[in-house]
Amino acid sequence: MEKRRLGKDVTVSALGLGCMGMSEFYGPTDDAGSIATIHRAIELGVDFIDTADMYGLGRNEELVGRAIRDRRDRVFLATKFGNVRTPDGAFVGVDGSPEYVLRSCDQSLKRLGVDVIDLYYQHRVDPKTPIEDTIGAMASLVKAGKVRYLGMSEAAPATLRRACAVHSILALQTEYSLWTRDPEIEILKTCRDLGVGFVAYSPLGRGFLTGRFGKTEDLSQDDARHHHPRFEGDNFERNLRLADTVRKMADEKGCTAAQLALAWVLAQGGEIVPIPGTKRIHYLEENLGALTVRFTADELHRLAEAFPIGAASGERYQPQAMQALNR
Repeated sequence: MEKRRLGKDVTVSALGLGCMGMSEFYGPTDDAGSIATIHRAIELGVDFIDTADMYGLGRNEELVGRAIRDRRDRVFLATKFGNVRTPDGAFVGVDGSPEYVLRSCDQSLKRLGVDVIDLYYQHRVDPKTPIEDTIGAMASLVKAGKVRYLGMSEAAPATLRRACAVHSILALQTEYSLWTRDPEIEILKTCRDLGVGFVAYSPLGRGFLTGRFGKTEDLSQDDARHHHPRFEGDNFERNLRLADTVRKMADEKGCTAAQLALAWVLAQGGEIVPIPGTKRIHYLEENLGALTVRFTADELHRLAEAFPIGAASGERYQPQAMQALNR
């Protein structure tokens, strides 16, 4: 397994595994199949496993905990806190207060069934709480031995700099793919300047860039992507042209569309670690094939021209969720 340095202190597999869809959002779930996928990932050398307390209202952490129980020493385990939901699943805001940080960590440790979390992210920045207070509370978790490293997700460059002044930040997690190149405007440079690793979530455009969806009916009825702006109405039709571009170039290179899209993210810098999510062994193994795909300078130029910043039709999230980004 190819390795990459995450931040200044940690080395992980060049591709991680995002576990969100195993418990919620992307259609029917199957715990046994998901656990088998996690086991296969670890067997193939994937050691960077990503979850969060909000995925499945805690069920995803419990699932990951069961899957790694007898493999804990082979996993670099990441989870997140901060997105607050009601018992029926409604999103009610972001909480970064010190009290919430400490309480959330204890709850995650219990659900995961572990003594320490390797990487603990603030999932979204709380505008009501100074970032210094949130990071200060997270730093106390490191001192207490409950957390090894700290991370942030979807934080603005200025916020990341303020956070790093309080405690070292190992990694920033932000959406990054051929159709979401916004981090190239400023955040990637900030991470490089600060020595912060960059974790790319949704590197396959929530599956759209794989070419699996030719029409919205290809999504199961309970799939949350029905309500994602880039999967809705005219946006869906316009974005199909982007997916078709990926497929055609993948055909030329003799790889799959998913492998090409992931290989492009990997090619953007050695400090970038994508965490494609899947709940199926077949797609896991396909994704890992991206590690063997290499681009010529001309191919990278063609992709950059076909996917300029802002190429995708539609926002990354619905309006309310967009407000929580880049704080």
